[in-house]
Amino acid sequence: MNETTDHLARLGRDDKGQQRAAGLLTRWAAVGEPAFRRAGILRGLAATGHVMWAAGLGRAAQAALQSPHGDVALAPVLSGAALVTAGLLLRAVLLAAADWIADEGAAAVQDHLRTRLLLSALPAVGTPSDEVSDAALGEALDSEVGRLTQWLTTYVPARRAMLLGSGIVLASILVGNWAVALMLVLATPLLPFNLKVIGLGTRAAVHAQLTTTRKLSTHLLDQLRGLPTLVGLGAGEEAVRATEAADRELARRTRTVLRVAFLSTAWIELLITVAMAVVATYCGLALLRYLHLPVVPSTMSLGTALFVLVLTPAYFAPARELARGYHARAEASAAAELISEIIDRVPAAPAGGPPTPVSTVRRPSGPGPAGVILDAVGVRYQGRDDAALDEVTLTVRPGSIVAISGPSGAGKTTLLSVAAGLREPDRGRCLHTLGSATLQASPTTTAWAGQPSYLLPGTLRDNLLLARRDADDGQLTAAFAALGFEDLLAALPQGLATPVGERGWGLSSGQMQQLVLVRALLHDTPLLCLDEPTAHLDPDGEARVIGAIRTLARSRTVLLTSHSPALLGIADDIVRLEQGRLSRTRETL
Repeated sequence: MNETTDHLARLGRDDKGQQRAAGLLTRWAAVGEPAFRRAGILRGLAATGHVMWAAGLGRAAQAALQSPHGDVALAPVLSGAALVTAGLLLRAVLLAAADWIADEGAAAVQDHLRTRLLLSALPAVGTPSDEVSDAALGEALDSEVGRLTQWLTTYVPARRAMLLGSGIVLASILVGNWAVALMLVLATPLLPFNLKVIGLGTRAAVHAQLTTTRKLSTHLLDQLRGLPTLVGLGAGEEAVRATEAADRELARRTRTVLRVAFLSTAWIELLITVAMAVVATYCGLALLRYLHLPVVPSTMSLGTALFVLVLTPAYFAPARELARGYHARAEASAAAELISEIIDRVPAAPAGGPPTPVSTVRRPSGPGPAGVILDAVGVRYQGRDDAALDEVTLTVRPGSIVAISGPSGAGKTTLLSVAAGLREPDRGRCLHTLGSATLQASPTTTAWAGQPSYLLPGTLRDNLLLARRDADDGQLTAAFAALGFEDLLAALPQGLATPVGERGWGLSSGQMQQLVLVRALLHDTPLLCLDEPTAHLDPDGEARVIGAIRTLARSRTVLLTSHSPALLGIADDIVRLEQGRLSRTRETL
């Protein structure tokens, strides 16, 4: 009894999850709705071409095989062949056009979803969630959005094509033989019920597979990031075994998905095959004149028999396409549940319209440096008992240099990220003042240089243009000179065209930090936030960076974290954090 109750409860939860996923898919498909509607109509009209070539085949066969005394009339045969050719060409053209339009609609939907996923990771639009790993976001952008392709190009248009295409074929069969049309109508209700059962099993299997894929991707990314530590601790073999176990689990989940897909497709094909066999048997008995029934037509010409036999598979073709698409729909439903966990933090754009663009606020020419106001700010990380920040209240004057000091783990980086607008506090508020205006803290008015400093694969020029897309080589070179880094540019083998590897591979720590400051200068925002800007630098490199920070501070507010006495020495204000609380503030005039 308990097992039955648990099973019914699981079915209820699964049905609710399917309804929610169906709602998500419907809203997302609305972006490409005009294209899917046109594709469905074209695929439905393609059945007209099938009817044409079936009629031509029946006409030609009737003329060629049943002519008296073996005299074949060429005119009916040639006209039938011409009808076959015209029908095949019409069908091919309409299907090709429908596929192209459906692909365009699917691309529009996927672009819309990928844009929203990326926006959800940007603090300027959504609040990044600590529960969403980089690997999960990557899986959602690539694999999980890609899982929607077959559903968008197959199932969504097939829903519209099924009624139109099957209706055209059924009407044509009705003209040829009403008994065959009745058989097909009686066989049709079996398909929707079986599609519903298939969808329940497929969605659950695919959801488990996608969840396992996310876990494996996150595991691999963590292992790669910590590879030097694992090697140093001698834990490499243990890491390999853990990865192999995760990989075997994913393989098992994938086999389950393939098994469900094969069985579901085979069952649908069996139903269609049985229906076609019944029609074929009836046609054969009617041709041989073995039928003697009072109501059902007992005889049939060769041309009519060929016509209805050729059209019977065509009648079920939209249903077969819908069955393949139904499996794709179940797969898309499972992907939609995972995507929605990330995407729901950003409001959806109106259907058919572009998503809301990210504001690209440039530094205002009038107000000058920004001020920062933190009012009773509190931040707590999931899984931690102690608050990262607890009732922090701080005012940073425009144009000042404020340093945040304190032991490791005191909350310095968290405070800096809140002040930069990169993290929304759980309690309290953070504001930016620009002249007489007071605004919600936003990264659009902030230049950020975190620890470690990140440079992307590409050239040095590509990395600098991230800060100012319209800058030319002269402006880029002038930025180096403004910070006193001319020798850095001269020392690079290809100047601005010097290739940079992932995370700045090929450059020293000092060179990377100097390039990050040049990029901050080019970004030209009223607030600059620096997280340990002189960490891992020798005294000479530290002195060069401190000099550049002094230059940057002439026209902007600088908020930084540091343990360095030399860097703290240039600060106007020094704020000390201990266990998430302000313990001491020293103000220098």
